[in-house]
Amino acid sequence: MLHLRVIAPPDQSSAVVDLLGADPGVTHLVVLPGAARRPAGDLVLCDVVRERADVVLHDLRRLGVEARGGIAADDVELTLSAAADRAAEEAPGSGTDAVVWDEIAAKTGEQTELSATFLVLIVVATMIAGIGVLLDQPILIVGAMVVGPEFGPLAALCVALLRRRPAVVGRSVQALVVGFLAAVLATVLSTWALTAAGLVDRGMLLADRPLTDFIWRPDALSWVVGLLAGVAGMLSLTSKKSGSLVGVLISVTTVPAAANVAVAAAYGVWREAAGSALQLVINLTAIVLAGLLTLVVQLCWWRWVQRRSAGGVPRQRSGRAARLTASRRPPPDAG
Repeated sequence: MLHLRVIAPPDQSSAVVDLLGADPGVTHLVVLPGAARRPAGDLVLCDVVRERADVVLHDLRRLGVEARGGIAADDVELTLSAAADRAAEEAPGSGTDAVVWDEIAAKTGEQTELSATFLVLIVVATMIAGIGVLLDQPILIVGAMVVGPEFGPLAALCVALLRRRPAVVGRSVQALVVGFLAAVLATVLSTWALTAAGLVDRGMLLADRPLTDFIWRPDALSWVVGLLAGVAGMLSLTSKKSGSLVGVLISVTTVPAAANVAVAAAYGVWREAAGSALQLVINLTAIVLAGLLTLVVQLCWWRWVQRRSAGGVPRQRSGRAARLTASRRPPPDAG
């Protein structure tokens, strides 16, 4: 469930309360008249099941509440309430699969900022991967994949394309381009420095590297892996399954490809640099295409669920809901 805090201007308070009170997915509705001071208005509190949260937030924004008031939402980790159970039963769809578009837009929008932290993480990840390439060490490659922060701007780009937000698209692309260029340049410099120190040499790059040479040899499977990673990554983001996101980061060859570009360029091995650059482009493109397609499918699915609910088709109760309902029934008469 989500806990909503709404500051409603006095002239909109009745409409807000009526809207929330009429929605089957809203429960624990509390109204505190005149409690808000900045901005001034009535404070309205409620809990809403995730499968109805997007509809409720859309209706509140349609009233224009955010223009003179405010809307805030927090995840509710634990709810012990029969009223909440009834709301979950009456709302169409599954809360686990529900997508709250405003939440996703806010979360991914934070990832488009070209911050110092983002630049440091992507530079460090690429430098680690560069060493892993030279040593032919998959462990270092995997570590660099986990450290790399590039999926944030990629996810933000997918959401912005779907919601037609050109400003967010521009910031996402800027973060990716500047981030990878800075990472490649830093890795070139670090490779030269390590070579001057006698820790690595050009022969390590030209030697057989059976464990990591896939990085600069893209093929059809590169597209397949990138597409699957894009689907899994977007689902992990929209369904709050953050554990799956780690697997996505490990499965895509973005940071390692950028590192191989840098190391090969540092030693003038342009054929390998070109292959690595192609691998990077393939993975980035596949992730964006798959992520965008996943969002489109989710959007169409939830629209169908809402239309089906509005048409009066009864919702089939989940196993948990059925067990909760059964547990509240009185025991049969022994007589």
